[in-house]
Amino acid sequence: MQLTHKIALCPTPEQVDYFKRACGTARRVWNWALNEWNRQYAAGGRPNAMALKKQFNAIKYTDPQWLDENGRPWLRDIHRDAHAQPFAHLAKAWERFFTDLKAGKEAHAPRFKKKGRCRDSFYVANDKFRLVGKTIRLPKIGEVAMTEELRFKGKILGATVSRTADRWFVAIQVEVPDAQFYRRRTSHEVNGIDLGIKAAATVSSGEVIEAPKPLKAALRRLEIRSRRLSRKLEAARKAAGFERHARLPEGTRLPVSNNRQKSAAILARLYARMANIRADFTHKLTTRLCRENQALVIEDLNVKGMLQNEKLARAISDVGFGMLRSQLEYKARRYGTQLTIADRWYPSSRLCSICGWKNEALTLRDRTWVCAQCGAHHDRDLNAALNLKRLATETALPVASPSSNGGAAAGTVPAVVGKVTPVRYDGGRQDTSGQEENRAHFCAHS
Repeated sequence: MQLTHKIALCPTPEQVDYFKRACGTARRVWNWALNEWNRQYAAGGRPNAMALKKQFNAIKYTDPQWLDENGRPWLRDIHRDAHAQPFAHLAKAWERFFTDLKAGKEAHAPRFKKKGRCRDSFYVANDKFRLVGKTIRLPKIGEVAMTEELRFKGKILGATVSRTADRWFVAIQVEVPDAQFYRRRTSHEVNGIDLGIKAAATVSSGEVIEAPKPLKAALRRLEIRSRRLSRKLEAARKAAGFERHARLPEGTRLPVSNNRQKSAAILARLYARMANIRADFTHKLTTRLCRENQALVIEDLNVKGMLQNEKLARAISDVGFGMLRSQLEYKARRYGTQLTIADRWYPSSRLCSICGWKNEALTLRDRTWVCAQCGAHHDRDLNAALNLKRLATETALPVASPSSNGGAAAGTVPAVVGKVTPVRYDGGRQDTSGQEENRAHFCAHS
């Protein structure tokens, strides 16, 4: 099993300068490889990453485009891992593209990376760095201070140095034994989780968890700082001789002032702060849910489709539905939690969690409703969570067909025994009784 520990770095100005040049090297090599791949493919060839890497190694110290103004190969100043790994990343990107294409999914071909609009990072192989306490020794620059020690014990597979706003991080990949990967749960509940905007998560136990919504809290500051940067950008366009709304020719670089750099850094720090608040909330919530439950059920939300609603897009993005699901999926494996994904069309909000009557007239604006058959009063989110919980038990309610209620009387669901709702199982082991704690790796962990 593999785990990654992301640690903040405290580099010197000289080390920061090297980090920036290494990131630029990785970005430029990626663009060269992608351009060459596209050119060979258009010519009828069948390019591959290893062949492109050999082709690049043959020219990187002699080709004029890889030499500085003095005719010296500047790549010698950057460790080779920074310009070797982009080829492996490109191969994975194309493999993922063709796999999605064959599976009928929405596929995205690899794209060129532009400075300032892509993630700055570079790779370091496991035999090229060494960890000693809160210090990491990297090639070319020596020791760099870290804010904490590596928390995992195992075989180190590699590291990636990356930048977020004006801070630098190293993510170290470690292969750990099962006893360290799997964690013990503190309780063995079964719950359904309804994700929403008003409350980030409503648990079938009745708990309502509010999201911090950092974007909403910082929206005014975000607007002010964005305007400040926009004004400086317009001044740079004017200084370069372009009209306010004129389209810049491809490859044009506007003059960058110190004030513009400071303004961009301030805005980036604000975005990073919002992302950190959201990630902190999501990690704490998903860890607690997996640690306290032996089975969880969530909905397969169409987040991309939901973001098309211009009235709700900002609020949906502020909660982070996609991050919640992805973290639940990998943490469910660590805690031995069975995670069930309900079908996207399962009417969890419309079904009465007591008798199964389906409320066809329910709209998004209705936060509470009364069952016309049994008279039960429902909170929309709690009712949905209770219906999701039933999917993990033997008493799951059936799903009425979209056009009718299965031939039954209008607005009712026929009594059907068993779980008839299509669900997909994503991660975790199949045990639902909590007895898996007696397994060898749980015993080893304790």
